[in-house]
Amino acid sequence: MEMQLDPMTDDLPLMANTSHMLVKHYTLDLDVDFESQIIEGIIVFFFETGNRYRKTSSTSEEGCQSQLDETCGTGVSEPYHIPVTNLSAHSSKTEYNDFAVCVKGEKDTSDKNGNHSNREQASGISSSKNCCDIENHGSTDFLLVLDCCDLSVLKVEEVDVAAVTGIEKFTRSAKLTDAAKEPGNLRNQIVHELVTLPADRWKEQLYYYTCCSQAPGCGELLFTTGTWSLEIRKSGIHSPKDFPHAIRIWYKTKPEGRSITWTTDQSGRPCVYTMGSPINNRALFPCQEPPIALSTWQATVRAAAHFVVLMSGENSAEPVQLQEGILSWYYYVTMPMPASTFTIAIGCWLEVKQQHLTAEVQTNSDFSLPFSQADLRWHEERCGHMDYPCRFQNSAARLQAVIPYRVFTPWCLMESCKELVLQLIPQCLSAAYTTLGTHPFSRLDVLIVPSNFSSLGMASPHIIFLSQSVLPGGRHLCGARLCHEIAHAWFGLAIGARDWTEEWISEGFATYLEDIFWARAQQVRCQYVTSQLSYMALLRWRRLRDEVQNSEEELQVLRPNKENTGEVSESGASVVKHGLKAEKIFMQVHYLKGYFLLQSLARTMGEASYLASLRKFVHKFHGQLVLSQDFLYMLLEDIPEQKESGLTIESIFQNWLDTSGIPKPLLEEGETWKECQLVQQVSGEVTKWIQTNQRIRKSGKKKRKQDEVVFEKV
Repeated sequence: MEMQLDPMTDDLPLMANTSHMLVKHYTLDLDVDFESQIIEGIIVFFFETGNRYRKTSSTSEEGCQSQLDETCGTGVSEPYHIPVTNLSAHSSKTEYNDFAVCVKGEKDTSDKNGNHSNREQASGISSSKNCCDIENHGSTDFLLVLDCCDLSVLKVEEVDVAAVTGIEKFTRSAKLTDAAKEPGNLRNQIVHELVTLPADRWKEQLYYYTCCSQAPGCGELLFTTGTWSLEIRKSGIHSPKDFPHAIRIWYKTKPEGRSITWTTDQSGRPCVYTMGSPINNRALFPCQEPPIALSTWQATVRAAAHFVVLMSGENSAEPVQLQEGILSWYYYVTMPMPASTFTIAIGCWLEVKQQHLTAEVQTNSDFSLPFSQADLRWHEERCGHMDYPCRFQNSAARLQAVIPYRVFTPWCLMESCKELVLQLIPQCLSAAYTTLGTHPFSRLDVLIVPSNFSSLGMASPHIIFLSQSVLPGGRHLCGARLCHEIAHAWFGLAIGARDWTEEWISEGFATYLEDIFWARAQQVRCQYVTSQLSYMALLRWRRLRDEVQNSEEELQVLRPNKENTGEVSESGASVVKHGLKAEKIFMQVHYLKGYFLLQSLARTMGEASYLASLRKFVHKFHGQLVLSQDFLYMLLEDIPEQKESGLTIESIFQNWLDTSGIPKPLLEEGETWKECQLVQQVSGEVTKWIQTNQRIRKSGKKKRKQDEVVFEKV
C-alpha cells in the first residue's frame, strides 16, 4: 500500500521511487557564479532497475574482493584523464524556451522561477501512487521520481551512451536477444554493464562515466516539478526496466535554496558551502535522497581563479585553467554513499602548512588495546557490502595510522589553525586508528567554516567542517570536537543508518568514541583520564536532564518508528519523522541518550571486550546501512552470558530507544559521578569564582583590600 504524504506535517518527505529505479552514479558539471549566487550546470544519472523489477542477477551483489595495492592503495590514484568539456557553458547560453519538450498535444509552461514543465505544476507533496503502481496501471507511463527542491529545472533528456567510442566492448560479452538490440534496450544494457564493473576496474569505469556524460542526447523527456520532487517520464514507456537508464538534467540553483549558504568568511571574502541543511542536498542537485540509494559520484566545478573548491572526494584536486580567470576542479568518489553526504565548499581558503616536520605520533599506551587474532581473521574475510575498492581489504591501508590530511581556513585564522588544528589532527587520527583500525577514507581535509555555521562541526566523506568556536577553547575543546567528527568516518559515513530517524547510530557512537579517541590522543595518566571521563559524563547527564525537562516527549525517542523502523512504501518513498521540525535541529537527545546507552553496555561488558566488539561490528558492516538491532544482535551474540543477566534486545528497546525521558538505568547515575575527585575539584573552583565575583560586585567602586584568592588551573 502506498504511503500518503501530508504536506502539513513537519516530516521530511523522501519522494524518490528507489524500488523502481536506483541511481548508481552521478556526474556533475557545474559553474559557480558569486554575483548572481547561482550554481548552474548539468547532472547525469546512471541507473539500475530497482529491486522490485530487476531480473535475477547476482553480479551487483558480489562481495568485496581483495584489490591490488595499485587499485585500492593508501595514496590517491588518478583516473584516466579526460579533458572535461564545459557542457553547461554552451547549453546554458541557449534560450531556455528552446528546451521545451515537443510532444504533440502537450504545451510547455514555465513558472516565474524558471522551472519548465510539460504538465501542470504539482502542488504540495504529491503521492507517487498513481505513477508507480505499475502492475495495476499498466497503460500509464512510468514516472521516475527524484527528490528536488528550490531548483529551476531547465531540460531533461536521454543520453545516447551507445554513441561513445569504444563502448561496444560492454555488449560483446552479453548475450543479447533481438529485443535487447533495440536502441533503447541496448543503451540500458550498456549502462548495466558499466555500473556493475568489478572494483578492480574503477579507473576504467570513471573514464567511461565521463565519456557517457558527454555523449549526445537522443530525445528529450517530459518532466514536471513539485514542491519536493521532480517527475520524469518518457511517452509510451510503462516499466522501469524500459525507462532510460542514463539521463541528463540541465538545472540552476536558486539564491534562496536551503541546501547551500552564500555568505562571507571571517576575512570578508565571499564563499558558499553546504551547511548540513535538514533538506540535505536536494536544493543543490536533483537526487535520490533515501539512504538506500548508495551511489558514487564525480564532479567538475568551475569558479573564478581566486576561489578554492573543496569537496567530498578521494583525490586532492589540482585546479586546471580553462580560460583566463577561470579554474576547473575535479573530484571523484568510488565508495557508494548516500547523496546526502555530498559536500562542497568554495571560498578564498588558504591551506595551512607545516613549517617543519612533526615528530612521530604516539598514543597513550595505557589505553591502546592490541589487535587480536580475531581482528586479523576479519580482515581475511570477504566484506559484506557491494563491490567497490575497499580499504579494509588493502594491506597498506590497514597499516596506515594517519591518513594524508590538509587544513584550510580564511587568512585571518591561519596562525590559530597552525598552532592548534594542524598539530592535533595526526594525534586524533592515530588514536582513532588505535581504537577501530583501518580508516575508511583515504584522506582528510579540515575546513574552518564561516561564523554563520550553526554547529561545532560536520563530517562528510574526506572532509570535516569545523567551527571557529572551537579555536578559543584550546586543545581540549578543539581536540575533542575533532575526535567526534573523525569518529563519524566509521559511524555515520562508512556505516550509515538505514532509517534516518535512528540518528543515535551516528551521533551516539561519535559522542562515545569522542571520549575514547581524545583520552588516547592526550597521552596523559590513566587515572586522570578516568576522572576526565566521569566529569564529562556528569556534564552530559545534566544536559540530558535539562533537555528532557524542556522539550516535547515525542522528540526524545531514539527510535520513533519503533517496530516500523526501516519500512518504506511500495515505491521506496518514505518520510523522516520530525525531519523538518525546527526545535529538533538544536536538540542533543540522540547524542546524549545514545552515548549513555553505549557507556552502559561498555561498563556491563568491560571496556576491552566492548571495544573488540565495536571493531568486529565495523569490519562486518562497513559500507552498509544498519538498524539498531543489527548492532545489538551482534553484541549480545558475542557475550551470550549477558542474556542471563536480563540484558536483551527487547529490554534495551524498552528502556533506551523506544521511550521518552531519562532511561531508568540512568536515573541514579548522576549522584555517582559527583563523587569523582576532578568533579569536586572543578566544583570547588567554580564556587571560588562565584564568591569572588559577588564580593567584587558588593564592594562597588570602593577600593577595599580584598583577601587574595588562589585559583588552581584545572
